[in-house]
Amino acid sequence: MSEKNRAEVRALIANIDDAIVDELLQGAVDLHVHSGPSTMPRQLDHFEAVEQAAATGMRGILFKDHHYSVAPFLPIMNRVLGHHNVAMFGGLVLNNSTGGLNPFVVDAQLKMGAKLIWMPTAQSANHIRSSHRKTRLASNVQLKKSPGITVVDAYGELLDVVKEILDSIAEFDAILSSGHLHISEIWTLFTEAKKRGVKRLLVNHPMYGLHFTYEDIRELAEFGALIEQSACLYVDCRFNVFAPGELREHIEAAGVTHSSIGSDLGQVDNPSPVEGLRQAVKLCLALGFSEDDVRVMIRDNPAKLVGIA
Repeated sequence: MSEKNRAEVRALIANIDDAIVDELLQGAVDLHVHSGPSTMPRQLDHFEAVEQAAATGMRGILFKDHHYSVAPFLPIMNRVLGHHNVAMFGGLVLNNSTGGLNPFVVDAQLKMGAKLIWMPTAQSANHIRSSHRKTRLASNVQLKKSPGITVVDAYGELLDVVKEILDSIAEFDAILSSGHLHISEIWTLFTEAKKRGVKRLLVNHPMYGLHFTYEDIRELAEFGALIEQSACLYVDCRFNVFAPGELREHIEAAGVTHSSIGSDLGQVDNPSPVEGLRQAVKLCLALGFSEDDVRVMIRDNPAKLVGIA
């Protein structure tokens, strides 16, 4: 990715006081942790992710894998790791590898404790169309070739099966993420979701591959969605695609009160989720965000979304 961006990040964060960052990370909640096992190489497993979060003083993490749900394993993990006092959450991504737009799978996962349902990511039609550009939604693992999934029909209307899934999400008061859908699909999805009683809406990395405009970010934030920026896209990381100043622009489009930051990390040859979040905190401070702003984005807003104090 961009070595120029990464060098600029290193220069900006070099003089940020580590003690301030340590304090700000107390109680942080990372809703975008890619630990393993996975179909893709991971630098740490779920247990290590919890242990590292605990050592940092974080309050919670949410595990995301594009091809299976961690949710059914959380009772076992809580038995082994509960003494760390890190809240653990999992969810289901509706890719073809997990059943696609299947309301039966969604119902079962929610009943097994899934906290978040992502719309399709790596196997969404938008992702597949966009992946020819390696800086936008590229896939780094070759699974069985998958047809692209969309949530709308040829007329742009939301599919009935998706409406059934939305009803289940509303019933369990779970979180709905837009996944890697196109912005045009997201508007249709979120509008219907709100009508059906879904209260927790999440957008991941809106300016990365989802074809958002700044106006879309602002309007979806006003609509009630939490807008999550992925640290890996801005910090000193091989996934960096944005200049540091763009992080401020992307956050300000939604406003701090509607924004969160997740690491989106766990891949090999990248910072760990905790280190990525540390860099993001430093970068936010270097860009002029206040310590209170940072707490809102890495602690208060994600904690509220998953329903923890």
